[in-house]
Amino acid sequence: MIQCPRGTRDFLPDEMERRRFYENRLRHTARTFGFRETETPIFEDAELFILRSGTNVLNELYAFEDKGGRQIALRPEMTAPAVRMFVNGMSNDPKPIKIFYFGQCFRYERPQSGRYREFFQFGAEIIGGATPETDAEAIATAAAMIKELGLKDYRIRMGHIGVLRQRIADAGVPKERTAEVLQKLDKKLYDEARPIMADMGVSEEEMEDIFSLTETVGGTEVLDRVPGEAGDWLRQVVAYLEAAGVTDVEIDLGVVRGLDYYTGMVFEAEAPALGAEKQICGGGSYTLSELFGGEKVFSTGFAIGFDRILLALEKEGATYQPEGMDAYVVAVTDDVRIEAAKVVASLRSAGVVADVDIMGRKMAKALKFASSARARYAVIVGAKELEQGSVTLRDMSSGEQELVPIDALVQKIKG
Repeated sequence: MIQCPRGTRDFLPDEMERRRFYENRLRHTARTFGFRETETPIFEDAELFILRSGTNVLNELYAFEDKGGRQIALRPEMTAPAVRMFVNGMSNDPKPIKIFYFGQCFRYERPQSGRYREFFQFGAEIIGGATPETDAEAIATAAAMIKELGLKDYRIRMGHIGVLRQRIADAGVPKERTAEVLQKLDKKLYDEARPIMADMGVSEEEMEDIFSLTETVGGTEVLDRVPGEAGDWLRQVVAYLEAAGVTDVEIDLGVVRGLDYYTGMVFEAEAPALGAEKQICGGGSYTLSELFGGEKVFSTGFAIGFDRILLALEKEGATYQPEGMDAYVVAVTDDVRIEAAKVVASLRSAGVVADVDIMGRKMAKALKFASSARARYAVIVGAKELEQGSVTLRDMSSGEQELVPIDALVQKIKG
């Protein structure tokens, strides 16, 4: 038996309905905040992701040469394609541009709980704004999305990449090796960072001070450790967040995000229910458009790991009950099956979610199937009832039945 490839999944109808339910909640929240939906290709020129993340990303890419000799890659994330789309077709549009997207991404890495080689990402970008309001808007949108999904236990941590960039520069880390150090600090891999920084001439005392800075977490009082413009910026972001009703954001100077293109505010959201691998959302302010041939434009965005956040909901005990259908039409005998087909057609044309028995089942088995399909009603079509222009309507939850005129059937089911 051929199985789906490792790191991918099939979504059966009940699970697909559950995923669409939560996906549409995210879409609704994004639209509420003034974002508009976009979509980009699942595959792009591999160069797009190499420019964004460096050549090391090739180890994670599903990359191949197409029949025209072009180097193509399945997208490993969706920020770079969104910015490429902006450069190609939206750079002259009035700013800010607020867009959101949802889709599959692909990374060749070891599958584990909640992490797959084919995974789904929901993200949003505010392009063209470099203000504290922009940063606050992005965080407020992400917080509203997480809340709308129904996750109870989560926390949002916010920092400023400029703080650590400046501190490690002052300690003697060359600019061209900044990303190498930040990636270690982002994951709190201090033992791996030590020899790298020592090789750059950073003293043990300064290393300890830098490591201590990445462990600085708390309320707004933590901002006393943030000098100058970065501290003032974060204070303004906090003020705008409080105005938006988002009051539970922690200040964490260790939020690094580990990517070279972030320029200022960075944030992450995590769900303790997931254990050690608890991150469900991440983002920050950045510039990317100049890498892809456009003018330098400041943006703020974030991405939610859809699979991760659904797993967190599941671990918290959240349940979703598939809706089922409104009505299931059953013909009592074979000679009224054409009439049953007419009844289901009239229901569907009126917007009623309806199905009809096409297997020729006996009544008991047909009603059992209607129950398994979670039908609210069974519409029983019999010859005697049809002579009166009626059908029998059975409430599948109570078992009660009544004779209903066919021309009143839609109103009865909808009512």
